[in-house]
Amino acid sequence: MAHASFNGLRVLSLESRRATEVAKLIRTYDGEPLVVPAMREIAPSSNKQVFEFADNLMHSAYDLVVFLTGVGVRAMVNVVETKYDREAFLGALRSVKVACRGPKPSSALKELNVPVTVSAPEPCTWREMLSSLETEFGDSLGQFRVAVQEYGASNPEFLSALTERSKHVTKVPVYQWALPDDLQPLRECVLGIANGNVDVVLFLTAVQIIHLFQVADQMNYAEELRRGFQSMAVLSIGPTTTEELRHYGIEPDFEPSRPKMGFLVNEAAQYAGRLLEEKRSRKTSGVAPQRDPLPPATKQAIEEKSAPAKRVALSTPTMAGFRDGLAAFDFLHEISSRIAAADSFHVVLNRIVDFVSTLVPCDSCFIYVLEQDKLVLRASKNPHADVVDYLGVQIGQGITGWVAQHREPVAISSNAANDPRFQVFRNLPEDHFEAILCVPILCASKVVGVITLQHRKPYDHRQQEVRLVSMIGFLVGAEIERARLEDENVELSDRLETRIAVDRAKGILQRDLVISESEAYRALQRESRQRRKSMREIAEAILLGDDLKKMRAIPEEKPVKN
Repeated sequence: MAHASFNGLRVLSLESRRATEVAKLIRTYDGEPLVVPAMREIAPSSNKQVFEFADNLMHSAYDLVVFLTGVGVRAMVNVVETKYDREAFLGALRSVKVACRGPKPSSALKELNVPVTVSAPEPCTWREMLSSLETEFGDSLGQFRVAVQEYGASNPEFLSALTERSKHVTKVPVYQWALPDDLQPLRECVLGIANGNVDVVLFLTAVQIIHLFQVADQMNYAEELRRGFQSMAVLSIGPTTTEELRHYGIEPDFEPSRPKMGFLVNEAAQYAGRLLEEKRSRKTSGVAPQRDPLPPATKQAIEEKSAPAKRVALSTPTMAGFRDGLAAFDFLHEISSRIAAADSFHVVLNRIVDFVSTLVPCDSCFIYVLEQDKLVLRASKNPHADVVDYLGVQIGQGITGWVAQHREPVAISSNAANDPRFQVFRNLPEDHFEAILCVPILCASKVVGVITLQHRKPYDHRQQEVRLVSMIGFLVGAEIERARLEDENVELSDRLETRIAVDRAKGILQRDLVISESEAYRALQRESRQRRKSMREIAEAILLGDDLKKMRAIPEEKPVKN
């Protein structure tokens, strides 16, 4: 085996949580560590989803809980015990099946005396997790109600695949990833890579790549950064991180034999020098070197010990599992399917209400549709059966009317009633809200309606949520117009057919009863009221009776004898 030494190479790591540990390891193998934290953990804007999960768990609403990180296990328990009894929560957790993505969450659960039914093997990606669940539970997985503890951001591929294979999946975000407060070290890191001041880079998570390129984009240095990697030894901790690198056009040189930081640093120290020599030689000459600079034994060792992830599907940031891309993917799929379905007007609106209120947790969601010069409430998350299709808002009236007039979204995080545009609707007496998000629905640059979300408690709408709901307003505008016009066409067609039937029935009554047209019409009205049937139903009954009378009047043909 090759001697494990960096021989003074400058080794960059973007690790945050274990920055000190990785720097020490690099020094142990004679490398010059350059450790620049690329992310920080932050608590979600609200613990509402964790509390809802705990409450549902203690009411036996789940069959399986999947834990993805050890830090997430501990963070979840710390959050839950601020509102619920710790032992009651752990007791409920012990009563369901529990799955873990590798040894770290398993270890954390062992400390809490929570038995683990399934643990994914290395490299502990979502694919191993899903395969382990299918192996353990088989077809019964299709009946499971599953909760998934998330880490940093959603893993949309795993959630999507699990949703297809189970009865219901609930996401439980515990903490999130954000850029560091001080971005200057990352900016200097981008410049250092672009200018060739780094020899080896170690990527331990896909988030590091995303954040590095995010900063580079802000600096307009993304292409320079990408070129800089061509002269470096680029190492990836495992398949998910490799997918993210490939998304940005970077092919890592290898993955370690096991997806662990210690293995990554050790094997990087063994092989990075030769790999770096080969890459720089190729770049300088413009052609591949005639002789493989790696001895056969070393090359075989790399092939045996490193296992580059095979491309399973086109790599995207969301597929790498560290961006909340599931909602956006589901959103586009749902809206496109709604447009293709050609459903009725109210069905379309109610599905949009359900979808929007799933994306942004809210206490109430209304859709107003512009009809002539008034916004009419046509759909609501809460029933409000007495006011749907009746409540009207003038353009410019209240926050909803203001949004329709100015075609701009409005997000108010608290004290919405103090906003000068706010107006109370007396027809909705129980609706008192602290926060409001209101966006226009547009079609061909014209306002066709407004989506209004309301929260009883203060709620800080993230920019991503505002943009996503605004995008819904753009995309569903044409669908709402289509459905509305189609309903109007159906109504007009129905009215025309009714008029034709009533006119024919009047003629029959005039002929048979020898009465005037007005008397025939009043006779139809009287029958309609007495029998509690529509005018059209009465008219069609008269027409049917007249047709039967004509049929009886036609003499039957007698058979001809030969």
